Amino acid sequence: MALELMPGATGVLALADGTVLQGFGAGLVGEALGEVCFNTAMTGYQEILTDPSYMAQIVAFTFPHIGNVGVNLEDVEGFGMGAATAARGGIFRDLPTPAANWRADGDLDGWLKSRGVVALSGVDTRALTLSIRESGMPHAVIAHNPDGKFDLDALVAKARAWSGLEGLDLAKDASCLQPFAFDEGLWQWGEGYATAPAHKYKVVVIDYGVKRNILRALAGIGAEITVVPASTSAEDILARKPDGVLLSNGPGDPAATGEYAVPVIQALVDSGKPVFGICLGHQMLALAMGATTAKMEQGHHGANHPVKDLTTGKVEIVSMNHGFTVDRDSLPEALEETHVSLFDGTNAGLALKGRPVFSVQHHPEASPGPTDSLYLFQRFAELMDAAR
Repeated sequence: MALELMPGATGVLALADGTVLQGFGAGLVGEALGEVCFNTAMTGYQEILTDPSYMAQIVAFTFPHIGNVGVNLEDVEGFGMGAATAARGGIFRDLPTPAANWRADGDLDGWLKSRGVVALSGVDTRALTLSIRESGMPHAVIAHNPDGKFDLDALVAKARAWSGLEGLDLAKDASCLQPFAFDEGLWQWGEGYATAPAHKYKVVVIDYGVKRNILRALAGIGAEITVVPASTSAEDILARKPDGVLLSNGPGDPAATGEYAVPVIQALVDSGKPVFGICLGHQMLALAMGATTAKMEQGHHGANHPVKDLTTGKVEIVSMNHGFTVDRDSLPEALEETHVSLFDGTNAGLALKGRPVFSVQHHPEASPGPTDSLYLFQRFAELMDAAR
């Protein structure tokens, strides 16, 4: 490719349409293939980059100052230890300054290297964001080479050849391999993560790529938590005699994961147990009840999304991270729409009429983001109380 790289360029982003963005590489030396999305959150870059829902994606941050507060061990959201089960790459406007925060125990660049995340800075992220808004989330290869040597034709070809996220079941790789217990509460200022309160409920969490803060929020309502793999049968889940079941967030195409998850969800709903779905769990609950899902052009990724709770009339600001959506026109009579995005009118919540079953598209546990939606965990607790 005839493009001349600027002097000192050590990183590139090669898009499937032939566009090449250049800047300064960071993190892992090498390359990574994925779908490029943008995230509008002003805080929480570490939580975002470790969220399993970003598996096979490259995250462009619209906020220019990423990395300035460093990294720490407390703000990791996924249970996997690297880019294989979270974001593959990160794109930043400015080079991060040295870490300056009392909670920091490391710098962003070294942390990215340790996780195997390829990063790029010095990029016009505003222009990239506008391109995604106009043309959708592109397939791309992000590459970092301190020598500044890249085979741009090969990188573009690799981006063009990738089939993308549609049809991919990534939850099986993001999920745990065996059941485990979790007993850590929400973070408290000056104290760290709280000791979970006394157990009031037994909750089984189906792990499609669960975030730690979902589990912490569950612990905060008094849940004794058991996390099980995505492929666990309904019989095995019900044998644990849970008071409720949570369907977690996760990456990939819900229709692909639904091939094995939907029959399990249907059996859990039929059992009469309270069921709470979040993000991917929300989408697969919809599939299990007869609705359909679709790929979005830009997706929703950020911590400043307005959503209306139709059951109360209140508007809340929420954290979102999804590239697929429930088609609201496909909702069967049994499903009631409970939440709606005020950005584009897409579905953001459902409840199954006459059953203790509900779900939301957004992330009520936040991390990062506002805590406006934490009340949903209390709703889940109330359903478990009523089902006893």
